[in-house]
Amino acid sequence: MENATFSPVSRVAICGGTHGNEMTGIYVVREMQRQEADRTGSVSITSIISNPGAVEVCRRYTETDLNRCFTKALLSSPIKDSTPYEVRRAQEINTLLGPKESQEAVDLLCDLHNTTANMGMCLIFYSLDWLPLHIYKYIQSNMTSAPVRAMLLSSPKSEAHSLDSVGKHGFSIEVGPQPNGVLRADIFNMAKEAVDLTIEWLHKFNSGSTFEEGEVEAYTVVKSVDYPRDPTTNEITAIIHPELQDNDFKLLQPGDPMFLSFSGETVKYEGEDLHPLFINECAYYEKKIAFHLAKKITVTLPSISVKKD
Repeated sequence: MENATFSPVSRVAICGGTHGNEMTGIYVVREMQRQEADRTGSVSITSIISNPGAVEVCRRYTETDLNRCFTKALLSSPIKDSTPYEVRRAQEINTLLGPKESQEAVDLLCDLHNTTANMGMCLIFYSLDWLPLHIYKYIQSNMTSAPVRAMLLSSPKSEAHSLDSVGKHGFSIEVGPQPNGVLRADIFNMAKEAVDLTIEWLHKFNSGSTFEEGEVEAYTVVKSVDYPRDPTTNEITAIIHPELQDNDFKLLQPGDPMFLSFSGETVKYEGEDLHPLFINECAYYEKKIAFHLAKKITVTLPSISVKKD
């Protein structure tokens, strides 16, 4: 593949607390702010608490999910008395770090999240953006505390609803398992290591290092699976089977136990071989999602380097 070149990545945003009960990103950002880590070498860093209202009450959101508020429609909608707090905050962030899809936007935006599912360290990307995918490859090669995986979403960034889409380049980091409202040292250290490796990569890139072509694995979501439900009340009638629980990324095959009904009956999986992600994620109950099912793909990356003046 032909070498790809990008402008220097000098303006970087590290965000935490997009969901106000996901504690790791909140405390990574607070520590960066305490240390006044606003510049390191060639990189200027803006660190922000994305949703201070939700952080204050330790809830995922106060009125609506902030990480669904970065669409063109919501970012351009007029502010009224009835406008939810998170939509107002999304427009504030877009002014501070964007505007989205503009030359004024930060060069790279990294948004830190937690999951209650056993996802370990997972980076989430929109489309095939070679620069953040090379960062993923670098983190995966150098991280010592946990395996590193990636989830690749099919939506173009222009249609994305998440905070990381505000930057020229962006990705989210999901680290877990960690209960909502709880801070775990191992999970905190994993996220901090990933942020440090990202900044380390940026220094090397900006200084003229070429990152060679290679391959990475990623997971692309095929469909979402809801819990079995009572057709009359719509209440769930089964829970994640113990043999599936905590087995995110492990191949799910026909006949494997999937759910366990409250009366003790096993519901087995039927369908093609796929990989479950975000199994039993707490925040997905309201979305009626028990887990996602994904295909594992191999992505070939070109070599990349910084553009020469």
